[in-house]
Amino acid sequence: MIKLRLKRFGKKRETSFRIVACNSTSRRDGRPLQELGFYNPRTKETRLDTDALRARLEQGAQPSDTVRTLLERGGLLTKSVRPAEVIGKLKQEEARKKEAADAKAAAKAEAEAKASEAAAEEAPAEEAPAEA
Repeated sequence: MIKLRLKRFGKKRETSFRIVACNSTSRRDGRPLQELGFYNPRTKETRLDTDALRARLEQGAQPSDTVRTLLERGGLLTKSVRPAEVIGKLKQEEARKKEAADAKAAAKAEAEAKASEAAAEEAPAEEAPAEA
């Protein structure tokens, strides 16, 4: 299977990447089948060979997540919501709802505790004058 992925090059701590088409079993910095673009994460500079990228995508090449994002920004792919994103957002929403419910329950319990304390303080004060 052909993958579209990033190939690292440049100095230490000053990396740049080439967008390459390569066999899925080859090493990250191994010899690619074709170089299709360039990406510099420090300056956010991106250059894409659109014709070659379209040809590789039509042949069935699968982009990595990072390359997919770059292609979406470049307008070669339409932004699609991936199942992992949907599941993650649903889990985050459920967690937020649970936190809100827990906060409400804690606030209600605290209010009941204050009310019972106030009632306990008033009850002995009322009984004391009656005994005297």
